[in-house]
Amino acid sequence: MQNPSNSIEFEVMTLSMNFKRRLPIPKEIREEMPLSDSLAATKESFDAEVSDALTGKSGKLLVVVGPCSADREDAVLEYVTRLAKLRESVADKLVLIPRVYTNKPRTKGTGYKGILHNPDPSKPDDLLEGVKAIRHLHLRVIEESGMFTADEMLYPENHQYLFDLMSYVAVGARSTENQGHRLVASGVSVPVGMKNPTGGSLSVMLNSIYAAQQPQTFIYRNWEVETTGNPLAHAVLRGRIGSDGGWHANYHYEHLERLSTAYKTGSFANPAVIVDCNHDNSGKRPLEQMRICNEVLDSMARSKVIAGLVRGFMIESYLEDGAQSIGEGVFGKSITDPCLGWEKTSHLIMSLADRL
Repeated sequence: MQNPSNSIEFEVMTLSMNFKRRLPIPKEIREEMPLSDSLAATKESFDAEVSDALTGKSGKLLVVVGPCSADREDAVLEYVTRLAKLRESVADKLVLIPRVYTNKPRTKGTGYKGILHNPDPSKPDDLLEGVKAIRHLHLRVIEESGMFTADEMLYPENHQYLFDLMSYVAVGARSTENQGHRLVASGVSVPVGMKNPTGGSLSVMLNSIYAAQQPQTFIYRNWEVETTGNPLAHAVLRGRIGSDGGWHANYHYEHLERLSTAYKTGSFANPAVIVDCNHDNSGKRPLEQMRICNEVLDSMARSKVIAGLVRGFMIESYLEDGAQSIGEGVFGKSITDPCLGWEKTSHLIMSLADRL
């Protein structure tokens, strides 16, 4: 085998890349921190519950809820412990999925990028500890709460570190048009929510969903792979940024009606939408999430078409209202986008169940 250090291609690449150290491959991390057989069996039933809600079979709504970014393990575990207790009260109406987002997309590519990059937000990047930290955090959440997790597939090549732990995967607004995300989503065995891009295009989002639902062949981690397609790929409406630079919502009655019509123009399995109540829908004002949920429920009550399309909500929530700068040290307060605090979150979830 040719020594890569002698190849012209490698030498050119290293002019702009510094190969610092070899990181563990996903299989090594999974073997170091395995999911127990008993929890693996539990995941099958949890996944079925999520699937039945997304397809409308159970009549329940999904609620993907948790911090904008899972920045520290102790605060996230405190949050999910409370969420697990709340789950018992609403299990006949809602399927709660803890949002454990361990990598954070950055519009300009700088700043805090989540626990994958910064296991300690106050210190420089450490990806070796990061790949261990994301697995450890998701696993602890499952062990402590009995609920399986949601995370954003920001880096498709990293999906294998967590695939056996997640019951929901999101593809973000900046990634939904990317070919690699679409192809990998077609091989994911749980629901994948494809967000509308930041500009708001429904056609881009629907193209992404269609691609994810089709069988695909591509190169992934040095393998030629084939997928059967993911029939649970679906829409996530998160608002948009207009040409004026302002936030514009897309969860109103007319937007949901328009999405239903657009879905009918193509051949889609399980047409569905999850409404992201924060981001550009709320103008990053987290308290508006309560009003947005209620408005969507009002739309569902007025229209059987909308009621048949909306399958749940995404809510950004943490222990404390709002956000803080890195270093302020308030336990359970977001260091990225502002979140809804726990008291308001528990009230919102209970009220959702009551209305259903």
